[in-house]
Amino acid sequence: MPADTYRHRGMRRALVEELRRKGIRDERVLQAVGTVPRHLFFETAFEPHAYQDKAFPIGEGQTISQPYTVAYQTELLQVRPGERVLEIGTGSGYQCCVLLELTPHVFSIEYNQVLFERTARRLATLHRPAHLFCGDGSLGLPQHAPFDKILVTAGSPTLPRPLLRQLRVGGALVIPVGDEQTQRMMRVVRESEEEFSRQVLEEFRFVPLLGQAGWGK
Repeated sequence: MPADTYRHRGMRRALVEELRRKGIRDERVLQAVGTVPRHLFFETAFEPHAYQDKAFPIGEGQTISQPYTVAYQTELLQVRPGERVLEIGTGSGYQCCVLLELTPHVFSIEYNQVLFERTARRLATLHRPAHLFCGDGSLGLPQHAPFDKILVTAGSPTLPRPLLRQLRVGGALVIPVGDEQTQRMMRVVRESEEEFSRQVLEEFRFVPLLGQAGWGK
């Protein structure tokens, strides 16, 4: 496994303190960010960027999300130990690994075949045992539903109905919804079989959610 040095751990501690100053309060989320070695999701030449609070390109038109965004979405999700979580948009695998610090039952689906194969190899090297799939994340994973929590890491034009149907009653969906430039973060709770409550929160900018229930193929 690639090195995770004392220097890297010190940089993570500094990042955690920065996230705390920016308003992240959930200590389990902060501990997860402080545990996952973000530099291992970067090419060696770009490692100096790993612990800056910013997004960074990972190829295929995608990015590794800003640490604040990862922590913000994860905090909203309110994952409890043992819950089943579905992540839409595996990307680099960093957000997936943060979720794995909170529960061992993480399912993640990636639209891009190149990213999927690269990230599957990375998570195997890191011994992070998520259930990884390549396909249309906007349709979820109905064969593995229901899920306690669903996290979408790409901007959607609407609330995808397939994902709402895959939430258990009492479960929560966190998703950025808007146009292709900016989105509002939403937290949706399934109150009953037919009823959903919604919170509309801060503005963000994500790459577009591709697929039948997203921005198309």
